[in-house]
Amino acid sequence: MLPTVVILCGGRGTRLQEHTHAIPKALVEIGGRPILWHVMQLYASQGFEDFVLCTGYLGEQVEDFARAHAPAGARVLCVDTGADTPTGGRVALAADRLEDATFCLTYADGVADLDLRDLLRFHEAHGALATMTVVRPQLPFGITELNGDAIVTGFHEKPVSEHWINGGFFCMEPAVLERLDERSVLEREPLESLAAEGQLRAYRHEGFWDCMDTYKDAVMLNDLWESGEAPWRKWA
Repeated sequence: MLPTVVILCGGRGTRLQEHTHAIPKALVEIGGRPILWHVMQLYASQGFEDFVLCTGYLGEQVEDFARAHAPAGARVLCVDTGADTPTGGRVALAADRLEDATFCLTYADGVADLDLRDLLRFHEAHGALATMTVVRPQLPFGITELNGDAIVTGFHEKPVSEHWINGGFFCMEPAVLERLDERSVLEREPLESLAAEGQLRAYRHEGFWDCMDTYKDAVMLNDLWESGEAPWRKWA
């Protein structure tokens, strides 16, 4: 049986105010369906069935969505984790809904053409407490190339970053929950301590990834979906 998937759905989406004054960020639509549906469908299409949605801002709307429109076959539990709770705190508040077993964790606003079974195999093979998918995003601006004399030698339009960043799509062992409380920001002390102890591994994803952080991101994802070329659509 595949692990439970925890999805962080509590954010306000302050940089998406064109959409999120009346709905939570997780319900902003891509191709006529909430971004949360796309994230859940990515997992469901690869065999994952059990979901815990950590709700917060306008969480009742997420619950209504889950009851009526979750992917076919999905078993969904919504946990109200508060409007302003940080990311690690949301996981901590949902901990008693998780069995003493490996679980998956991701954000409700990121999509990728990711092989989740391969990610899970990687996690199981290395034996550390946590795995984080890392990606190299495309930079939003072109870069200017200079030589040592400050002469402009060329331009490169929106290159891929040389640096890896947190792309979400985690696999974690239950011992990670012991590091979390209601005040925890997952991306700070919990992940930093895991890294310091050699208990965090990086799963490098070289394919498509995008996080719907701004209105521009939402437009781009909608355009990809409408064109029929959405790379994260790994289902029929």
